[in-house]
Amino acid sequence: MGTPKQVALVVGASRGIGRQVAIDLAKNGYAVVVAAKSTSDAHSVKPFPPDPDSSQSTISTVEREIREAGGEAHAIAMDVRNFESVTQMVDKTVQKFGRLDVIVYNSGAIWWSAVETTPMKRFQLMQQVNPEGLYGTVQAALPHFKANGWKGRIIVVSPPIYSRFFRGKTGYAMGKVGMSVLTKGLAMDFEREGRKNMAITSIWPAAAIQSAATAKTSRTDPTVLTDLRKPTIFSDAILAMLRAPCAVVNGQLELDEDFLRNYAGVTDFGKYSVVPGAVPRRIMPAEFPDLKVKEQDDEGRRIDLAKL
Repeated sequence: MGTPKQVALVVGASRGIGRQVAIDLAKNGYAVVVAAKSTSDAHSVKPFPPDPDSSQSTISTVEREIREAGGEAHAIAMDVRNFESVTQMVDKTVQKFGRLDVIVYNSGAIWWSAVETTPMKRFQLMQQVNPEGLYGTVQAALPHFKANGWKGRIIVVSPPIYSRFFRGKTGYAMGKVGMSVLTKGLAMDFEREGRKNMAITSIWPAAAIQSAATAKTSRTDPTVLTDLRKPTIFSDAILAMLRAPCAVVNGQLELDEDFLRNYAGVTDFGKYSVVPGAVPRRIMPAEFPDLKVKEQDDEGRRIDLAKL
């Protein structure tokens, strides 16, 4: 028997970036579980495949796309706001394929506005889908990674931590930065416990990426397209992260372009432009603050309430 395929679970895989990540993981030999809320009768969709940024694109159509291209995929309907649903998703993945090697958490709720104009219900939705959904997914997956000898990768769609990110979208930033804090904290846990074959990494776009979120704007203002990149830059960066040694990527908050340039040696980013020849505007800073302090390794007396 040959080596069994590695299994990747992509949470938030129905459209846009998540769909592209799932398809490209399958092209690179992964058995892929595509998970989200939206399902459909994939064989009734015409034309096929549907617009990847439209509501016609669901985990059902993504599963069909992957299978018709010769890949292996399985769709699981779930809701990241419900921990029981999240746990069932992870358990069903392992039941289906016998293992779990990679998680990509792409689910996200967005509302860019000031605190005054961010309703409480919208704020709560963002926290449920963004940091709570991620935390639940990680909690549900860790026992399976443990059973596999602590071997696995977790990729989180969340940003580097810096002050400008909070401006004009505080409620959204609270959740997304919380996801990045989970990346940093869990990475420290892996290091402290000597789990050298585990890594968690955050990834964020350096320039805007074509997606369902940008589709509305570009329909009313086509000039927006010149500032957009194809989602393949994101999936290429994730694949590069998965190939990199755990020690290189564990706990890192990376940008897609910068990681591809610095670690994968990519120099030509023109192929990722939605409009040929256009150079999309970089929306992220060139450099980020170092979050470490001089006393980084001084924990004092560590308290673990779970053991008390």
